[in-house]
Amino acid sequence: MTVDKPGVLLVNLGTPDAPTTAAVKRYLKQFLSDKRVVDVPDVFWQPILRGVIVPFRSPRVAKLYASVWMEGGSPLMVYSKQQRAALAEKTDMPVELGMSYGNPSLEHAVNALLEQGVTRLIVLPLYPQFSSSTVAAVWDALYKIFRKRRTMPAIKFIRDYATHPRYIEALKASVERSFAEHGKPDLLLLSFHGIPQRFADQGDDYPKRCEQTYQALADALGLSPEQIMMTYQSRFGREPWLMPYTDETIKTFPDKGIRHIQVMSPGFSADCLETLEEINGENREYFMHAGGEEFHYIPALNNDPLHIEMMLELVEKFK
Repeated sequence: MTVDKPGVLLVNLGTPDAPTTAAVKRYLKQFLSDKRVVDVPDVFWQPILRGVIVPFRSPRVAKLYASVWMEGGSPLMVYSKQQRAALAEKTDMPVELGMSYGNPSLEHAVNALLEQGVTRLIVLPLYPQFSSSTVAAVWDALYKIFRKRRTMPAIKFIRDYATHPRYIEALKASVERSFAEHGKPDLLLLSFHGIPQRFADQGDDYPKRCEQTYQALADALGLSPEQIMMTYQSRFGREPWLMPYTDETIKTFPDKGIRHIQVMSPGFSADCLETLEEINGENREYFMHAGGEEFHYIPALNNDPLHIEMMLELVEKFK
């Protein structure tokens, strides 16, 4: 008789192994070769990726990583490991961490769970809002892992948690701590990672899920539309992405009398290059240079106890 044993697979995007050009080249090559991320045919895309983008972009990105690198690795890696450890302390199920790109790989994490006798895999991609470019990419990767095997565990796949009460509660508490420390701003800005507008036009419901998170948090905080706003960051390439763009929008605030802003990125479960360098560095400079007076970044939920409790609630219902 087979013993039923559930195990938890936490998944995040991934990170270079080091803040070096060589490590960033390896990471970008894998990341930007995923058709869920860039869906241009290989015959056109790979020569551009390998001959132009990776060689020229990697040294600059490596410097950006070096500016936020922590003891123990990149911020995303450090916080993701903390999340895994904190969740493992609260459940009797084995918990492993895998990255869609880079190390530890998804296959490494899956193997670690199977070696512990797991027969039922509970997969939690740490993307609060579904997108085909992130969550569906995890599904694709799992398919690739198991398509070459003669057996596989049962799989419970958590699509997203954009309006989960514990998630909204954790975001609300984080905002309130920031307001208590820095005072209430003229505007609370929620900056979500962008995707090409074309993806949404083709059926990706990511912008709808972002809007639902935005509305749920605004309601929980009791903020009016004049006090809270959402934008999209981190666009790549020349085609139109979801709007409004964070960087272009933030430059206009001071001329509108918005001199004190606080910014959070609710689409990121852990702080990373896009939050610490792009938002708290680059976009802070845009705002201050345009005449802003106060800019405060509200950290991602990382290993906040309320965040871990939410993860626990999500996975325990499939136990």
